[in-house]
Amino acid sequence: MSEAAGLERRLGAAASVAASREALAAETAAWIVGGAVRDAALGEGVGHADLAVAPGAEREAARAIAHPRGGVAFPLSEHHPGWRAQAEDWHVDVTPLRAETIEQDLRARDFSVNAIAVPLHGGDPIDPTGGLSDAGARRLRAVSDAAFEQDPLRLLRAPRLAAAHDLEIEPGTMKLARAEAGRATRAAGERQFAELRSMLGGPAPLRALELMDELGLTAVVLPELEATRGVAQNPNHHLDVHGHTLEVLAEWLRLESDPEGLAPGLGESISEFLDEPLADEMTRGHALRFGALFHDLGKPETRGERDGYVTFLGHDEVGAEIIAGICERLRTSRLLSSHLQGLARHHLRLGFLIWERPLSRRAAYDYLRATEPVSADVTLLSAADRLAARGSGPIASEEMVDAHMALAREMLVDALEWHRDPPRPPLDGDELAAELGIEPGPALGEILEELRAASYAGELPDRAAAVALARDLAEDKGA
Repeated sequence: MSEAAGLERRLGAAASVAASREALAAETAAWIVGGAVRDAALGEGVGHADLAVAPGAEREAARAIAHPRGGVAFPLSEHHPGWRAQAEDWHVDVTPLRAETIEQDLRARDFSVNAIAVPLHGGDPIDPTGGLSDAGARRLRAVSDAAFEQDPLRLLRAPRLAAAHDLEIEPGTMKLARAEAGRATRAAGERQFAELRSMLGGPAPLRALELMDELGLTAVVLPELEATRGVAQNPNHHLDVHGHTLEVLAEWLRLESDPEGLAPGLGESISEFLDEPLADEMTRGHALRFGALFHDLGKPETRGERDGYVTFLGHDEVGAEIIAGICERLRTSRLLSSHLQGLARHHLRLGFLIWERPLSRRAAYDYLRATEPVSADVTLLSAADRLAARGSGPIASEEMVDAHMALAREMLVDALEWHRDPPRPPLDGDELAAELGIEPGPALGEILEELRAASYAGELPDRAAAVALARDLAEDKGA
């Protein structure tokens, strides 16, 4: 099969391309460009599509593609031309040519594998920069020496694409990217975050992070992560903080891929939990990858020694503050920022409970209440964190690791149930206020919380017992 025929077969199988061909007349000046052609050239499946059209035709083209299929068409951005045709399970982004001809447009793009066009209704590929040859060699090469100067975000796109598509960055491009790495933060924070999100959410996040290191980008874009490099730890760890961080991420990826192996009988429930949308186009599982990468960022600032033993007292709280700063810089949502801060703030808490096993229902309640709303998430993170600590110290012993994993499995049962249906006090606020003859206020709230805890712990056999306890608590508070 010829190269052109292979491209046509893979492109023609995509619903997004088929819809575009059906909607737009054969004489329409339109080309399939970008990721769809790249993926087809790499022998991968094609999902969404990008079309380049004559300037001014993008809106009508998007509407023509979307409306017959019950989809919608809308502008991609207030600041840049382009429209999206969105259907149930695919979309087509329609943008105007950025130069007088399609060849000039392609020469102004980022990497050669992204600078290939195929006429919408068929024809030979247009490949002015040798992208097809590079795709065949699985090589990522910048289109020009000005590629990163023209758009600094391309510096982050390079490791993302190379990792996701198993490409080698061409030596000249590698050298150019290293020389230009300092430009990366000139891209808007939200655009940097979008690339980081795609890297960590992609099929090879560890490879993407390795390439960021090789390109000198980690120190520029995530200096807080770079600061963990070379920070030695105590004997419970076999790696420095940076190495341990990557090991935690590796362990989490392993657990993520086999939740049933982590907690027999809970695998399906864990998978459903991880697949829940959270924030910023991320699932809970996706966010946990960020949690693994960020959980120990407070260690460099808190490293100390006591009697020759390395400590990181307070690194959980300091780490949460650092994460807040990163999320502000990268312009994430407040929800995601709060979530990641919670993971850092509470990632040590489960380990402290090992000495209390078997946990009472009160102790379990206290843990779940303290870590809410990230109880299940941080329990999963703590498991990866424990598995990644393989030093010679007492906490890293096989016995302690087994105890932690057993406790994590036990706690996950309660945490997932709490997430699905948080416990409630046996009386609501109005009922309790009427029973006690007191007005709503802080005291009533404290009594309700104590009733919720006592009910969860199985200490209240019936409503009468709940009312009696509430009266005692109200008397103690002088309510």
